[in-house]
Amino acid sequence: MLTFEDQFFNENIKNIAGCDEAGRGPLCGPVVASAVILPADFKNELINDSKKLTSKERDKLFDVIKKNALAIGIGIVSPKEIDEINIYAASKKAMLLALKEISIPIDMILTDYMPLKFNNIEAISLVKGDAKARCIAAASIIAKVTRDRLMDEYSKKYPEYHFDKHKGYPTKEHLEILKKFGIIKGFYRESYKPVQEILYPPITLF
Repeated sequence: MLTFEDQFFNENIKNIAGCDEAGRGPLCGPVVASAVILPADFKNELINDSKKLTSKERDKLFDVIKKNALAIGIGIVSPKEIDEINIYAASKKAMLLALKEISIPIDMILTDYMPLKFNNIEAISLVKGDAKARCIAAASIIAKVTRDRLMDEYSKKYPEYHFDKHKGYPTKEHLEILKKFGIIKGFYRESYKPVQEILYPPITLF
C-alpha cells in the first residue's frame, strides 16, 4: 500500500495532487504527464508504479482511477517542443499543463522527482515517488495509458513502424525499422542520438 500522502491530510489539506509523466525515453511521440487527486480515504492495493504493472493491469486501473478520482489533468508536449527545450523541461511543462487542468482547489502537490512551482502551492519532489504515494502512482498510470493509446493511434496511421508494440522506445526492432523506413518528420525527436544517427549517417570516404 502506498501511503506517503496520508501524513499530510488534515482540515486544511484535503486535495493532494500527484504528478508523474510517461515518455521521456522514447525516440518519438509526445511526453505525457498527468495530475491526479484521489479521495483521502481511497484505497486500492493494486495501484502501483505503472512500470511494475502489465498493460492489462494498467488498463483496468485506468478505469478505476477515472471512476474514483476527484480530479484528473493531462498535459502533453510535442516532439518539436521536446527538441526545442529538452526532455527534462518538456516533462516539467507537461506536469504544469496537467495541474492547470485540475478543476478543484489543490492543497498540496506531490511529484515523482520533479521540483515544481505552481500557484504558490507546496510541492514535494519525491525520489521514486510513484512507489511511495498512491496519487503519484495513479498519475503514472493515467499518463502511461494515455500515451500508449496515442501511440496505438499512430500505429494505425503508420502500421509499418509498429508503434503499438514498442511505443516509440529504442528497441532493437524499432531501430531496425528506422534504418529501413527513416523517420517521420515532426513525430520523431530529432535531438535524440539514435534519431540523429539516422538523419546524419557517418560519411565513409573509403
